[in-house]
Amino acid sequence: MVACTTNITAALYALGGLFTQVNASWDGCDALRLTNSAKTFVPGQPVYDYEVENFWSNHQIMAPACVFRPTSAEDVAAALLVNEVTSTEFAVRGGGHMGIRGANSIDGGPLLVMSNLTTLELADDHKTVWVGPGLDWGEVYSYLGQFGLGTTGGRLSPVGVPGLLLGGGISFHGNQHGWAADNVVEYEIVLYTGQVVKVTKDVRADLFWALKGGSNNFGIVTGFRLKTFPSGDVYAGVYSVTDIPALLEAIANYSAFNTDPLSHMVPQVVAVDEQTTVGAVILYYDSNEDAEPECFRPFWDLPNVGNTFSKTTLSRFADETGQLVVPGINDMFIAGTTVGKTYDSLLKGIQVSWEAFEAELPKLFAILPAADRQLISMDWQPLGDLWLAGSQKANPAGNALGFEPEEKGTYLAWAEVVEWRGEEHSEAVYDWIKTTTWKIGNATQEAGVYDAFHYMGDAAGFQEIYDGYGAANKHKLLSVSRKYDPLRLLQRLWPGGFKLGL
Repeated sequence: MVACTTNITAALYALGGLFTQVNASWDGCDALRLTNSAKTFVPGQPVYDYEVENFWSNHQIMAPACVFRPTSAEDVAAALLVNEVTSTEFAVRGGGHMGIRGANSIDGGPLLVMSNLTTLELADDHKTVWVGPGLDWGEVYSYLGQFGLGTTGGRLSPVGVPGLLLGGGISFHGNQHGWAADNVVEYEIVLYTGQVVKVTKDVRADLFWALKGGSNNFGIVTGFRLKTFPSGDVYAGVYSVTDIPALLEAIANYSAFNTDPLSHMVPQVVAVDEQTTVGAVILYYDSNEDAEPECFRPFWDLPNVGNTFSKTTLSRFADETGQLVVPGINDMFIAGTTVGKTYDSLLKGIQVSWEAFEAELPKLFAILPAADRQLISMDWQPLGDLWLAGSQKANPAGNALGFEPEEKGTYLAWAEVVEWRGEEHSEAVYDWIKTTTWKIGNATQEAGVYDAFHYMGDAAGFQEIYDGYGAANKHKLLSVSRKYDPLRLLQRLWPGGFKLGL
């Protein structure tokens, strides 16, 4: 999987001198068309037109000057060097699921898309799988399912592989195996020099640690080797209720007292309209032997208005939850966290955050017509001692996330979700989101349950990520970034994503 690019590096830097001599106005797209025209596409070509719109949310769509579609890590290395030589800002898109404008596209520069880097290769011993960055989790699960295997990845099929793994990664199996990032045993990454290198716990161990939560600050990752585990039939589904106060209590109950590592749940309160709220709890149980797991008793005890909990598989259920993804609309996720060591403190965090969100809903309804609302909701994801134990078992080397439930108590990683149609509403919705998020943070601080951790996979572009990892981890990440990118070319020329800075 790893190749030497010394010759490419030397050739492209020599070519950079030629650019200066021939035409000082050339940029990255000019150079890409010259050096690799078969994989470079411009406006009006079908590949360009498809790729610039192949995103999770409409507000991610921008106008790159060209699209470059590599088929190997060496292609990625060449493109990276071309952009560095010509001092051209560029963007990189894996699955396109980070719903932040500018995170994975660009106006006026080259967009490198990983669409053709789709290797899926199971190791001979079936204990690991090599996964390309152009895949989504539905493709990974479908492939592994043929062998009766699974891995720790996204909970919705359309979610892309690289963004989730580089941001930590919450999965159905976190109470067993920790963060999805903890289960990456090898990376292939293109460094700013154009070198394609291997990263493991024993080779470039500092970079191995940093890639587990440090996002795109170190190079362009072109492959991941993930641990696998046996995965057959499981029980999963959505349990829907209308008694919201009782649901919030059930969420706190599960978060405080669950001891079953086979379980995972994502509870969501949906504001249907001005008068109606509905609770929907995604329940997942990694066993085919219990149709009504006792760990979910806090939810079973609530009268339901819908229950799809039944025998299925990881692949089928990820496809089912993936149907929640509606193409061709705008959506934003906004992250936050409350913490608590007791049922009462966890319940306080849930109630205070929901009440602050709910209090602002009339203002959102006033600016967003009912016909243009797709989804308005809030959810809470408990990450506690089981999650930490799974993380430490899967990855004794540790990660960059600064996850400390032993000290702080169970984390409730909450997310606001706003999905809508119509670009004419976007500016007003953005303003509402920023104001509401500030009010939730302020309310949870006053209640004494606030934590600075923001799960990157649910975060908005205006949110600070690395402060929530703790000062020591943030400093270490910056040191690793400076070691592997001493000229800070990736910070200056690759603006997308959550950057550490110069």
